[in-house]
Amino acid sequence: MLSEHEAHLCPVRAMAAWIDASEITSGYIFRRRAAGDRVQDKDAAMTSEQFLELFRNNLVDIQVEPSPYGTHSFRRGGCQYFASMRRWKLRRICEWGGWSTEFSSMTIVKYLISWNDEPEESRDNFLDPDPKPSILCHVCKRSCHCAY
Repeated sequence: MLSEHEAHLCPVRAMAAWIDASEITSGYIFRRRAAGDRVQDKDAAMTSEQFLELFRNNLVDIQVEPSPYGTHSFRRGGCQYFASMRRWKLRRICEWGGWSTEFSSMTIVKYLISWNDEPEESRDNFLDPDPKPSILCHVCKRSCHCAY
């Protein structure tokens, strides 16, 4: 169960809001698109290619370069959220993602670390003997009043 400040992460609430807004009562929830972004047929599912195009269009809308992102971005995002924000152990994240807990293939590392991740801390601060206490805000990733 997600807390109230994490309600926006709840897939059940998001799905309920989508069904309410779309007024869909039968057939596929995410339907195949035709030219002009019209629903092609209520009995045909949206393809993964169409989903990816719409997802990348949303990224462009918010001024984020879409090329590094794909459908696995959702799995990576969940994986990183559980590790960084919820402080789940690697074994639990692997169980959530359906990955082996043998840790021989290191699939989990591919999801936790990527070339396009932004560092949370400067390398100069790693061994600082007198670090300033900091709490990173889970929303804006800065030390701010909303982190407390």
